[in-house]
Amino acid sequence: MYNSKPHQEHDLDRLHQHMQGTRLAMLVSHGEHGLLATHLPVLVDTHEGEFGTVYAHLARANRQWQDLERGAEALLVFPGADAYVSPSYYPSKADNPKVVPTWNYLAVHAYGPAEVIHSPESLLEIVSRLTDRHERARQTPWKVSDAPRDYLDGMLRAIVGIRLPIARLQGARKLSQNRSAEDIAGVREGLEASSDHLDNQLAAQMRQL
Repeated sequence: MYNSKPHQEHDLDRLHQHMQGTRLAMLVSHGEHGLLATHLPVLVDTHEGEFGTVYAHLARANRQWQDLERGAEALLVFPGADAYVSPSYYPSKADNPKVVPTWNYLAVHAYGPAEVIHSPESLLEIVSRLTDRHERARQTPWKVSDAPRDYLDGMLRAIVGIRLPIARLQGARKLSQNRSAEDIAGVREGLEASSDHLDNQLAAQMRQL
């Protein structure tokens, strides 16, 4: 992705934190079936490999896995909070009206070759870990093992697993770093005053600059 120098994020812990906080990522690839994208929940194992390893699963009917199995490079997009930035947020506008709107946002892109998994045992582990991740905050967590085994076996035959060792990571943390301290404060205050919770999330991130 295009990412100008002031907005590049290279801190691996912060990149991993963003990825683990993303509930739904986008898997993008290009191969025999053209350009394909699938929205899917993922698991990010930060201790496996230099940049981490991502696990997920696709419907077997989704042809994207066939392209991945043939060696197509995969891109996983982890979106974050985003916000419209009005020129009216900039105090400097009073002296210099040459300003235009922009957009602030957080995003991480992970690239690598994907391994397609067909083993029922490995698939069961992936779906169990994914389920446990999203159920653990519930008072009475549901577990995959709560479902009848014969039903699970049928569901597992309908999916394939994905294991993606990350070969390259890109992080974008566009939070008005190219503006003056006064303008950054103006943007932050404008977003804090917004009734949009995503604007508020961006404002909180700007307090960490």
